[in-house]
Amino acid sequence: MPQMPRIIVIRLSLRAFVCGLIGFLPVIGVVPGLYALICWSRIRMRYPKEWNPASDYLSWGAYLAVLGIGISALGICAAIISYR
Repeated sequence: MPQMPRIIVIRLSLRAFVCGLIGFLPVIGVVPGLYALICWSRIRMRYPKEWNPASDYLSWGAYLAVLGIGISALGICAAIISYR
């Protein structure tokens, strides 16, 4: 696979962070959270060994996205269970 230019990786890392922040919001942030995880996986696959100055933002974006999706899933499950 061809390597991405570093500026694209930095932009995608920052975009993943912002989408991860939005993804932390319950229910509303599921789609941005999924996009943050897709950005995270693309960067990790295509740019594995190169230095990324925004790697902390990328990691935090993925972490917040996973946390937000998990909170949304628990909230939806709790709503379904309490409805019955």
